[in-house]
This record gives sequence, structure tokens and C-alpha cells, in this order.
Amino acid sequence: MAYYVTTPIYYVNAQPHLGHAYTTIAADILARHMRQRGEEVFFLTGTDEHGEPVTVAAEREGITPRELGDRNAVRFRDMAEKVGATNDFFIRTSDPEHMAAVQKVLQKVYDNGYVYKGQYEGWYCPRCADFKTEQEILEGNRCPIHEIELIWEQEENYFFKLSAFQERLEQLYADRPEWVRPQNRYNEALSFIKQGLIDVSLTRATLRWGVEVPWDPSHVFYVWFDALLNYYTALSYARPGEDLTDRFWPAVHLIGKDILKFHATYWPALLMAADIEVPKGEYVHGYLLMNDQKMSKSLGNVIDPFEVIDVFGADALRFYLFREVAFGQDGSVSTEGFEQRYTSELANELGNLANRTHSMVSKYRDGVVPQADPPAELTSEFDGLAEDVCAAMDRTEISSALEAIWKRVRALNRFVQEQEPWKLAKDESAAGQLDQVLYGLAEGLRVTGVLLLSILPEKADRLLVALGAEERSIECAHFGAASGGATLGELEQLFPRVEREPA
Repeated sequence: MAYYVTTPIYYVNAQPHLGHAYTTIAADILARHMRQRGEEVFFLTGTDEHGEPVTVAAEREGITPRELGDRNAVRFRDMAEKVGATNDFFIRTSDPEHMAAVQKVLQKVYDNGYVYKGQYEGWYCPRCADFKTEQEILEGNRCPIHEIELIWEQEENYFFKLSAFQERLEQLYADRPEWVRPQNRYNEALSFIKQGLIDVSLTRATLRWGVEVPWDPSHVFYVWFDALLNYYTALSYARPGEDLTDRFWPAVHLIGKDILKFHATYWPALLMAADIEVPKGEYVHGYLLMNDQKMSKSLGNVIDPFEVIDVFGADALRFYLFREVAFGQDGSVSTEGFEQRYTSELANELGNLANRTHSMVSKYRDGVVPQADPPAELTSEFDGLAEDVCAAMDRTEISSALEAIWKRVRALNRFVQEQEPWKLAKDESAAGQLDQVLYGLAEGLRVTGVLLLSILPEKADRLLVALGAEERSIECAHFGAASGGATLGELEQLFPRVEREPA
């Protein structure tokens, strides 16, 4: 089976922030998990480098859009590496291969009769690079996302016949009720469609930084159509000399709710117009909020993921984002909340459990996991866990999968307190019971570690190495699958206490 997952491509008009890291980590978690299941995976991320937002930002700095893109694309590439992303390719919309592929696909849309020339008049947000409908505009002609005053634009453009796909899009939503998730985003997208679709600008005549229109070089393509096609074009050149399109297309897209309209209406209609299969689905996440506002580079209220990782490590950030905020919903984040989760759950609940178990097996059984029957209470506790995690990941419900795993971390901690193995060790007649308890703890941690590999790749792997566990596939993530006898390796503190320097 092939699994293709994408992040949105990120504007290069500013540096990466936690919101970008959030989506990238989510896609990486899914990619890693699917690889554990034996799937052939392709994971794409990258940068969106054309259009007005980039042009304006470059002019503000006194450099060219190309120079801005070259500088900031490196920062986004570094961000992906820093958060532990295992993307197979990093696309830039300034890649000549991408631009040629965009021209080819949109020429097909033109040849199929879905493009015409016309006059556009309407309200435009330069930060969104989006023409707003009357239903979207806030009081005072302001953008609903950036809350800035909109600009009245008038220009002659080529238009895409979006209205021609009204019935086909409604049928897509009827046939595939999980095509957009979660449900509230499906409802929102379908409501937008049912309001009645109007044709949209495909090109811009007033901009030069973009992909040139092959049938009229005086125009460039409107940045959104250029950008949306990255998911499709990347497969044609990501591996030199090989076209991966037939192997991996269609994709699963992860997007933020602010770009729902483009992905849930423009994008499938464009693909239909070009005779290309629509994506497998789209999962829409909410905003990370600070002080009840969306975290945004334009608003200036951001947590720097690089700083967090330098102090606590990438795994701690990966954990926090999907533990603190239910993926798919808006949620508040803060440095205080992060440090609390790190201490209470990572350091105390998982870290201490791992250290106590490792220490007791080392002390009482010479560092060898005893062979014993699995404790009945843990067997029932772990029953169905791997299947539940896989089902949640299939629904892109990462936070639900993590909650299911963490429920078992807490069950293991309760088991330690109830069984008191340090007391059993003092009673020679309880040797068999102690074997069973120590085996249950080590086996529970092994299963937990395997299931956490996609979320905590570094720390979970360290845990599994310390437990002497070799298998990493989801198939082995069942309680009792390992029979004991493994020799422990060394285990340093997984989540050491971090002493912050006073501000």
C-alpha cells in the first residue's frame, strides 16, 4: 500500500514559527506511523514563494522576491529537520520543474474549456492573497483572518470556471462524507459550496513574480493555483529520472482552517478540470492560540520552536503540541503549559516509570527481563490498544491516539504502586510473583515505546534499546508479544529536569 501525506507549503515572507512546526510534526507523525505499519510512504513539505505576500515582503526589505525565497526556504528546511521531520522531498514553487508542471496542468484546464478572459472587481487581502466574498468580509471591510482593511481591486484577468463544478463538488461531498475532516470543517466547506460558486481569477496581470501563463505571457498565474498544484507536481520530479505520480497519487492533505476554502473547493475543482483524481482526503486543524489570539507571524505573538527544542528537545515539543491541543481544534499554548506537561507527564509519568522499571529489573533480576505469564490486569488493559491507535491515526486523530497510549502509561504507574515490587523482592516465596510484575512492567513499556515511536522518535527508541527490544513494527505492539529474556541496555534519564536561567 502507498501512503502520501502533505503539509501546506509555507509562505517565505517571514521566518518559521510554531504554527508551521505544528503541521509539519503532524504530517511526520502520520508518515512515521504508516511506515511502522509497512506502508510505502511519501511525505512532502516545502515553501510557497510566489505572489503578492512574498513580493511585498521583499520590497519592504529592499531585496528581490527570489533573494527572499532563497534565504527563508533554508529556514523552513532547517525547521523541518529540527523538529525531526522525515519528509521525502522539500518542494519550492520557484523550482523550474514545478513551474513547468504547473504550466502543463493549467494549459490542460484551458484546453478543456474552463478558462475565459474577464474583468475582476472586488475586495482583496494582500496577506491572504485572496479575493474575499461578501459573506467573508468583517465589518469595516476587514479581512476575517488578518483583520486588516481590504483593498478594492480592478483588473483584467483570466478566470477559472469554478461555477461549472457546483454539482460535481456537491456530489463529491455526498459520496465521501469523510473527505474533509473533522465534521465541522466538512460542514463549513459544504456550506460555502452550497451558497453558490462563482468563477475566480486564475491569473494576475499586475504581478510579475509568479509562473508565466503559457497562452498569454503578459499574465502570471494567481499564486493559489500555482501553490495548490505543488502536491501533484512534486511527484513528477522528487526523484531524479523517476515519476512517482502513479505510485503515490492521490494524497492526504493536512491544512490549517484558514486555507480551507482553497483546498476544499478550488483544489478539487481544478483537478477535475484537468482530468486528475481528487485527493484521498483533507484534515483541517485549528489555530494555536496565545492570549486568545491566533499565533501568527503577522501578529507577532509566536513561540519560537527553535528555542524550545534547544532547551527541551524536539520530542518534548512534538508531545506537547498534540497533548495540549486536540488536533483539529483551536487550543491555547504557553511556555508555562509546556513546562508543566514536560514535568508532570514526560518526566514524572513516563520518565520515572522507565527508570524505576529499568532499575528494578537490573537490581532484582541482573538486568534480564524475566520470563513469566503476562499479568491479567495488564493484559486486559492493553487489549486492543494497537488497533485503537491505528484507527485513530487512520482518522488523523493524533491527539486521540496519544491519549489512548497515555492512558496505559498511567495504568502502568498504578500497577507499580499496587504491586509494590520492592516489597515482593524481600520475600523469597514471592519470586514468581515478582517475575510476573517485572515482566508486565517491561512488556507494557515495550508496547508503549513502539506505539510512541512516531510521536517521540528519539526518546521512544532510546527506551526500546534500553529494554533490549529489537522490533519496531506495529505488528509487535501487542502486550505479551515479547516473551521475556531480553537483556537490558543502559538508560539515562529520558526527560531530565531542566533548570531555566532566570530572565
